[in-house]
Amino acid sequence: MTASTSTFSTALLPAAAAPPTRQARDSFWTRIAAELAEAIGSGIYPPGQRLPSEHALAEQYGVNRHTIRRSLASLSSQGLVRVTQGSGTYVEDFAVDLVLGRRTRHQQGLAQAGLRGSLVVLSEQKMRATALLAAALQIPARSTVLALHVLGEAEGQPLHLSERYFPLPRFEGLAQVVRDTGSITAGFAAHGVADYTRRESRITAELPTADIAAQLRQPASRPVLLVESLNVDLAGEPIEWARAWFAGDRVKLTIAHDEH
Repeated sequence: MTASTSTFSTALLPAAAAPPTRQARDSFWTRIAAELAEAIGSGIYPPGQRLPSEHALAEQYGVNRHTIRRSLASLSSQGLVRVTQGSGTYVEDFAVDLVLGRRTRHQQGLAQAGLRGSLVVLSEQKMRATALLAAALQIPARSTVLALHVLGEAEGQPLHLSERYFPLPRFEGLAQVVRDTGSITAGFAAHGVADYTRRESRITAELPTADIAAQLRQPASRPVLLVESLNVDLAGEPIEWARAWFAGDRVKLTIAHDEH
């Protein structure tokens, strides 16, 4: 049975005129979700395609729109579809392969994947460095650092949310450059750092907080990839320590060992 020909109007409803029980109604949406998932997996609905409207699906399966909404919500929680208000429901259409190497650049990595994107500064503040930050950036304890809260996007999709820390006064004004260009690299260049490298990246998986899940537009029950990284200038001096949460269903991370 395929998503284009199936119907539940006679196969699942009881012969009696009595309304279906709650258990029967629950079986409707779970079976519809399973069938749509199978159709997506087999390519009947390819990546990026808009699914039929709730009304069309309700007629196709002989159920009400509330049942269809429960089915689509289940598919969304699995990362198979995304629901866009006022537009419809679409099959999730890409998982970006980002390379973590000696020279990791957001826009460059997206360009290699044929996508366009940028970094959006959500907030900035000056703060005293914690012991962890002071050790990572090799600065005196409680030195002032610039903290940026940044969202990384590609083709309108949020890929990662990050906290980024830079030593001051060296990078005074960097936030405005990133706001104007959408690029940390451009911010460094404006402050005399023409090139820089990644000294280390540490990757773990964890469940996101409610705020991180909301920013990444994903359920809090879906794991994210946490990457802690340190960038240094060509003299080996630390210039940025960052903690980034990547949407696990939209991003594949590749570690490049042979980059020069």
